[in-house]
Amino acid sequence: MRRLLVLMGITAALAGCGSDDEAGAPPTVTVGLDFTPNAAHAGIYAAVRTGRDEENGVRIRIRPPAGGSPDSLKLLATRRADIAVLDIHDLGLAIEQGTDVVGVGALVQRPLAAVIARADRDIGRPRELEGRDVGVAGLPSDDAVLRAVVEDDGGNFDQVHRVTIGFGAVANLLAGKVDAATAFWNAEGVVLRERGLETREFRVDDFGAPRYPEVVLVVRRDTLEDRRDDVAAAVQAIAEGTEDALDDRDATVTEIAKASESDEDLVRAQLDAVAPAMTPPLVLRRTVLEGWSRFDAEFGILEQPVDVDRAFVFDLLS
Repeated sequence: MRRLLVLMGITAALAGCGSDDEAGAPPTVTVGLDFTPNAAHAGIYAAVRTGRDEENGVRIRIRPPAGGSPDSLKLLATRRADIAVLDIHDLGLAIEQGTDVVGVGALVQRPLAAVIARADRDIGRPRELEGRDVGVAGLPSDDAVLRAVVEDDGGNFDQVHRVTIGFGAVANLLAGKVDAATAFWNAEGVVLRERGLETREFRVDDFGAPRYPEVVLVVRRDTLEDRRDDVAAAVQAIAEGTEDALDDRDATVTEIAKASESDEDLVRAQLDAVAPAMTPPLVLRRTVLEGWSRFDAEFGILEQPVDVDRAFVFDLLS
């Protein structure tokens, strides 16, 4: 689910994604994934597997990122996707940089970011990260998470020794090269436990952040204006698909493992971890998003809060 180099140079272009529909077939809505298929995408895959999409009058086509690189915004901008899966911080940054996109649903209802520490390094609480080596990817959101977690526990963020490790949290923690690292508790956190490393997780919404939705569905504004019914039908299908995915976890695990070429046990563990954060499916709440916007501005991810009434649509399924 990380991250954002694709923001630079995004431009509008080309024809709509649904233009190749066969006569008499429901309109196609292409969903561009933010990363390799994983448990957070379960509702999208289930919507297709169970036929929820066609029951709602559309045909969902899933487009994973090419080569596993996170390019869902680029897919959206070049009209190779009608809906994109996106980290909410990246949505805020895209809006701040002038991209006219709108959030239409939330796949995950709470932050997934955390600071994960090795249990053998005697770090029992966030302020004990002072003077320790903490791996960060080098993105503003990583510093924001680390700062929020440390300062909420009364620690001094400036006394934490940050080490830029890119997206290598798992490898660096397993090798003991860092004492802790910023990472996603539903992904890297699960991998670390599956590999036998005992850890302590300091989740950002337990230390300083509001409980905002981490993973959202995003459309271009012109797509929402021109194809609102199709977008609403796809979002409704994914909401129903999320319920199906959680009800039939065996089928979900099998499908996601096949799509991602991953181990089923790992996918099951990641689904079990993130499942509580996937309900209620696709709901957006104005007050929650206002809290997210203020948090991102306060901790330097955004220059200022976004106008959530313009950045999100709250009545799509009403």
